[in-house]
Amino acid sequence: MFNEIKTHEITVDIVILTIINDALQVLLVKRNNEPFKNKWAIPGGYVRMSENLDEAAIRVLKEKTDVENVYLEQLYTFGDPLRHPVSRVITCAYFALIRAEDFEITTTSDVAWHKVFDLPPLAFDHKEIIQYSLKRTRERLEMCPVAYQLLNEKFTLTEMQKAYEMIMERKLDKRNFRKKVITTEGLRELNEFSKLSSKRPARLYTFDSIKLNSKRAHFIRGGSR
Repeated sequence: MFNEIKTHEITVDIVILTIINDALQVLLVKRNNEPFKNKWAIPGGYVRMSENLDEAAIRVLKEKTDVENVYLEQLYTFGDPLRHPVSRVITCAYFALIRAEDFEITTTSDVAWHKVFDLPPLAFDHKEIIQYSLKRTRERLEMCPVAYQLLNEKFTLTEMQKAYEMIMERKLDKRNFRKKVITTEGLRELNEFSKLSSKRPARLYTFDSIKLNSKRAHFIRGGSR
């Protein structure tokens, strides 16, 4: 046992979620090299010697999406010795909720959005990481309105409910939902109405502020809007 190699590598992997075409979607990249060549994977990268985990995650997210307006939270550390078939790699996973209007990503045959509930075969343990991110996001909904980060800057309560339903993967009672969220701290009713509906215009809302109940969360406003 004294001859066992005791080296390892540290990476960060980020589950990037957004709403596109009325569906909760995750950004995936296709691997060009082994292991898992041609399999889809979560964007990620190695941690530099000069940065801590949070700094690495923020840098990787910026490099992959060119966006800084994010709700970013450290998710979990995945360290199964067999999670990487070649090396001993420990990854610290993060997840980010991003508005589709806040960034531009050119999708290609190697970089594409995929529906969270209809994923292709994934590399490593990335399916497990995505599933864990959904579990954490659902837990966060009970503590603060993180779904706000998936919405446009101005939104209707119907749009907000749809975002919750996509995350929860179940229908919510409209009356009960509105009764609960209308008292959310930071939510402000606007004297503006949606022009997208041919029916009675729906009132628009926005968030003036948001309080995150997590020591490992980062919320950065401004920049791309």
